[in-house]
Amino acid sequence: MPPIALPHDAKAGPTKPEVRAVVHSKLALEDDDHFAEVGSCTGAITIEAAQRAGRVTALERKPERLETTEKNLAANAESVRADIELRNEEAPAGLPDDADALFLGGSRNFEAVLDHAVETQIDRIVMNVSRLEVAGKATEAFRERDILAEVVQFQVSHGYELAGATSFNSDNPVYMLVGSATPESDADSDGENVADGSGGTRGEGQ
Repeated sequence: MPPIALPHDAKAGPTKPEVRAVVHSKLALEDDDHFAEVGSCTGAITIEAAQRAGRVTALERKPERLETTEKNLAANAESVRADIELRNEEAPAGLPDDADALFLGGSRNFEAVLDHAVETQIDRIVMNVSRLEVAGKATEAFRERDILAEVVQFQVSHGYELAGATSFNSDNPVYMLVGSATPESDADSDGENVADGSGGTRGEGQ
């Protein structure tokens, strides 16, 4: 898909394109999916999800950020295919009960959001975290609810010219938690290498 347009910015800035690519690979949205998002902000994830899914419900607790989402959606109207509903609410209030996939772009109230995901048996869950301490708490929360499939930590660097050669500027690391709350897809029963907290991994015959 061609790059999306984000002419309107929010204070928090958009999720980086490389990170969005990984998010969507984990969400694996299909044209009949209902995608739910917590914290739409600039709408970067929202727009790309709306190019893939059949329905999108995006929550944003800050009215000014929701307005930014609306403006950026309008700038990409020709490529959007989903039915979209934007809600000025704070999760978990306002989350739909029939979502197939869920993205958490922030850590506010994340435990209550995960409880909702379990109650409504959301099939694909992705949460991005930028702070190490929060990543640890989120990992435990996923594991306590038996919905953890994997934790991915990655960092993107962009090259720039320096004295006729190429050097790199590094973005902050991203911790991505991936899971599922559907009973038939136990998060760690398919051989995924999920950390067991003892330095080893489950699913490797240990």
